[in-house]
Amino acid sequence: MTKLTSFKLLSFDVYGTLIDWETGVINALQPLLDTNNKTSSYTRKHLLQIYHKHEASQQTKTPEMTYCDLLSTIHPAIAADLECEKPSEEANKAFGDSVGQWPAFPDTVAALHILKKHYKLVVLSNVDRTSFSKTNAGPLQNFPFDAILTAQDVGSYKPNLKNFEYMLKEVKGRFGVEKEQVLQTAQSQFHDHHPAKKMGVMGAWIVRPGAEMGNQEEEVYDWKFDTLGEMAEAVEKEA
Repeated sequence: MTKLTSFKLLSFDVYGTLIDWETGVINALQPLLDTNNKTSSYTRKHLLQIYHKHEASQQTKTPEMTYCDLLSTIHPAIAADLECEKPSEEANKAFGDSVGQWPAFPDTVAALHILKKHYKLVVLSNVDRTSFSKTNAGPLQNFPFDAILTAQDVGSYKPNLKNFEYMLKEVKGRFGVEKEQVLQTAQSQFHDHHPAKKMGVMGAWIVRPGAEMGNQEEEVYDWKFDTLGEMAEAVEKEA
């Protein structure tokens, strides 16, 4: 059986896996809800479902749009679905600019430092370079990833297989790492595990219990951990 330590490189989803994007999104929606006296009108689950619906639809419609602009674009549609008044341009921009403030999970940074001892660590994220650089400078404490690949670089968003093709080509070119040596490390079944499986890339599912976005009825994975910290412990034990 393949061991965790037999891989050379981890390809990370960031928002949902390393960053608590659901809390980030809820916090970013708060001004809209406050302004419209809707703070207690909707469950967290409902708000996230509305967000995810508009995000996925817009990503398919405008794959070349940067993530912060995409969020600004969908903010009025989210407002309409939540029976809120049309937000101002400033409010739309603030929603788009919120990405860099979304918090890291408490175990993330320590786990990354452990995993870096064993693997090359590569970001494969659906955001734009500017948003990711804010996240890395803030919540991720300037963690030194080996490569940062964003939707802006690829020109499409996961679950598009182009993003995984791009990542595999980059890691082969930069590090000489083959597909069989890459482990997709992610929370989202929709954005990461289903497309990675189609590409023949093995996966470590970081469940983040209670997560709403990106879930699928069929769960595909080769390893399963509740947190990245748990995965880092398992790797250390194996090593």
